[in-house]
Amino acid sequence: MDLTDYRKQIDGIDDEICRLFQQRMQVVNTIGEYKREHDIPVSAGSREREVLARVSKQLPEDLEDFGRVLYRSIFDISKAYEAMYKEKESPLYKAISTLINADPAPFPKRAVVACQGREGAYSQIAAEKLFEVPEIMFNNTFEGVIRMVTDGLCEYGILPIENSTAGSVNEIYDLLVRYNVHIVRSTRVRVDHQLLAAKGTRFQDIKTIYSHPQAIGQCSHFLAALKDVEVIPFDNTAMAAQKVAKDPNRTSASISSKSCVDLYNMEVLAEDIQNFDSNHTRFICIAKNARIYPGANRTSIMMVMSHKPGTLFSVLSKFNATGANLVKLESRPIPGRDFEFMFYFDIELSIYDKKFASLISELDHCGEQFKYFGTYQEII
Repeated sequence: MDLTDYRKQIDGIDDEICRLFQQRMQVVNTIGEYKREHDIPVSAGSREREVLARVSKQLPEDLEDFGRVLYRSIFDISKAYEAMYKEKESPLYKAISTLINADPAPFPKRAVVACQGREGAYSQIAAEKLFEVPEIMFNNTFEGVIRMVTDGLCEYGILPIENSTAGSVNEIYDLLVRYNVHIVRSTRVRVDHQLLAAKGTRFQDIKTIYSHPQAIGQCSHFLAALKDVEVIPFDNTAMAAQKVAKDPNRTSASISSKSCVDLYNMEVLAEDIQNFDSNHTRFICIAKNARIYPGANRTSIMMVMSHKPGTLFSVLSKFNATGANLVKLESRPIPGRDFEFMFYFDIELSIYDKKFASLISELDHCGEQFKYFGTYQEII
């Protein structure tokens, strides 16, 4: 026998697997109908354990682990198939469905928007990209931006959530869990950092550089080459520029946007000092009340799962089973619980696809904690 003959054997086995899979899913559908009629939940942990134990006994020792992985995936596919017909009306999906079916008002052109920092901040650039005519109010902190939204002072708030070079802005994820706000849109802003100083400052005289920690991380290669210069984290890149512009000693500089040059009467000592030319920051637009605007195709959620083997794999299998594109997975430590984590997911799946309903309904009750942040469109 040669390779072609072996492949023909595999093809024959695959054909039989397909026939049995179709047969199994027909029975799954029948079981789903029975569960609907008798109001029985889709998930049945005891039944799954029973099947895994039976399968393990039938397989040789070197295939046991692989067999369990295979059947856990089959369980997830079966539950996703059942849930498409049984669990559309979970409480969370009912709320999302109400938002989907509401009058499809377009994303506003004008709004009062909260941004962190000062005039010239990258969050201001993001706000001007998202809104044609934003009325911007600034706050010194990210939490302050959220409070301006929750207190009703501003309808929307702009927050940086991740950078292509320095990674996620962890503080934002923690704040999203603490406050009941919703993501309604996002965008990406190209970030080109400049080393700015008050006019008349000489590069060789710089002793101190101020900027936001994210900007410092994004310019680490440039900063590592400097000698006898102290780098001090600051609340915001524009606020750092504002401080440096008032330095009477001409010995400090800031890492800020080019727009700060004219705003604060500064000059550029070094251009485009970020580590990589392709340096972008994602900004989210938050609102107090959940809204789904036309074009929304990205959903953000948070989950806390039980701390045991296979739990994360089981959740990831649900994304795979429904064809959802998982575009982001982020973990954060849970305060007060040693080495246990909460997980953040960004998913791309049409909200009009019935698989979206089954996925959200399943995820809503498969972890210790679940939070829906919103479904929105990302403006590139």
